[in-house]
Amino acid sequence: MFPSILFLNLRRCVYACIMISFCFFSLQSLQAQTTAKAVPVLELSGNSYERGLQHGKTLKQDIAAVYTKWKDNIRNDTKGDPDSVLNAFRKAIHFEPIIRKYAPAMLDEMKGLAVGSGQSFEDVYAFQLVDEYWVYRNRQNNEEKHHCSGIGVPATAGRPAYIAQNMDLENYMQGYQVLLHISSTVTEPEQYILSCAGLVALGGMNGKGIGLCMNTLMELESSINGLPVAFIVRAVLAKQDGKEALQFLQTVKHASGQNYILGIADSVYDFEASANQVVRFKPATGESQAVYHTNHALVNHDVKPWYKTYHEEVIAAASKTRDSEIRFASLERRLNKPASGITADLIKQTLRSKDNAKSPVCRAYSANGFGFTFSSILYTLGGKRSVSLTNGSPDQSEYKTYYFNQQP
Repeated sequence: MFPSILFLNLRRCVYACIMISFCFFSLQSLQAQTTAKAVPVLELSGNSYERGLQHGKTLKQDIAAVYTKWKDNIRNDTKGDPDSVLNAFRKAIHFEPIIRKYAPAMLDEMKGLAVGSGQSFEDVYAFQLVDEYWVYRNRQNNEEKHHCSGIGVPATAGRPAYIAQNMDLENYMQGYQVLLHISSTVTEPEQYILSCAGLVALGGMNGKGIGLCMNTLMELESSINGLPVAFIVRAVLAKQDGKEALQFLQTVKHASGQNYILGIADSVYDFEASANQVVRFKPATGESQAVYHTNHALVNHDVKPWYKTYHEEVIAAASKTRDSEIRFASLERRLNKPASGITADLIKQTLRSKDNAKSPVCRAYSANGFGFTFSSILYTLGGKRSVSLTNGSPDQSEYKTYYFNQQP
């Protein structure tokens, strides 16, 4: 009997070791095992440093891989050494003072992320500045990289409010999608944040019904000492009160031109933000109408000198053939109606749309492409609050829904 018991215990030990090994996952291996292609969810808790440390340790392998691809992408774009390019970029910006003022916890989170992942703090910091790096390159050679489409629908008698978007990014981020689920603390509500391995935020929603979507407005003026997009997202989502979130978004100094669709419980707001002003945008008249936006400014005229002619053509409706304008027209055809007529299914159909083959709202990943729909995401702000998102473009992946632990 003794040898058989020993063998049984040994087999159990081996089985336990195998199971433990599965706990240390990578995003790509987890996605490969998931037939529904759901975006992996990373549970984070504790203080800011601890959350960053958990992020870095859990996704260490993936962070190393995507940072390598990020630098390869910089090398291909600039034909220069990526570390030298990033050093020059960091010397040209002065964001840390304003981060320390408005989002100090994020500095600790980045430190934890760097320690946990084994990456340098300098690289972790630079990786967060997706839009700001694009702005930097645009100032050098007018290079443009932007392709997002956003939607906001206020609540009606029969439906909750929604905000949604296709988050379109560069190809090197494919396979590194992650949904950060941050536990509530004494000072911060529960949060779901769409992100990439090694990145603190791309957009998100909190348990108080505050959500934020955004898309680049490259022609608007930028600032080397404004607050970068990722930190604006996290600062807004840390708010417990919608009025505070609304005031913050309108008054903080912005580092890069950006359109923000802010959802607060039953209401939605669309703001075009530049370094010098924040202007509310309404595609249609009336407070009860939906909002939608792509990548060109329509009401904020704080424009960089080299974009003034183009901006004047847009305002005069003399330019309608660029990618952003074509996608905006597609959103307008589908959504220019009372909010009561816009359902969650219609929003998803719109985000899957390819009305124009060359400039579709939904862009599937292509190995030879410059960018793709990294994730399509729908935030339900009222009723049973939830986050629904796809892994990659919504024409190739189904939306999976996650609910907040604490419901109103």
